[in-house]
Amino acid sequence: MRAFYARVCGRVQGVGFRYSAIQTARRLRINGWVRNAVNGEVEVWAEGAEEQLKTFLAWLYRGPEFSRVDTVKKEDQSPRGYGDFAVEY
Repeated sequence: MRAFYARVCGRVQGVGFRYSAIQTARRLRINGWVRNAVNGEVEVWAEGAEEQLKTFLAWLYRGPEFSRVDTVKKEDQSPRGYGDFAVEY
């Protein structure tokens, strides 16, 4: 089990990014959360198996259809034991 925290920059708010991230994470059996940041970024905490996290990170670089991802800033972390993936406010 591994984890990372990421900040996704670009046109990532108002385009369904959080809800697409939830669908993708749950499909990959990743736990954690996603939320909008006040500076226009989207923050993500993800925990899971290494291969699934790699796949999810690749998705973060693309985002949903109407988004435009400019950068993803990722920091490896220690898992915290989340039991699901959801929007955090």
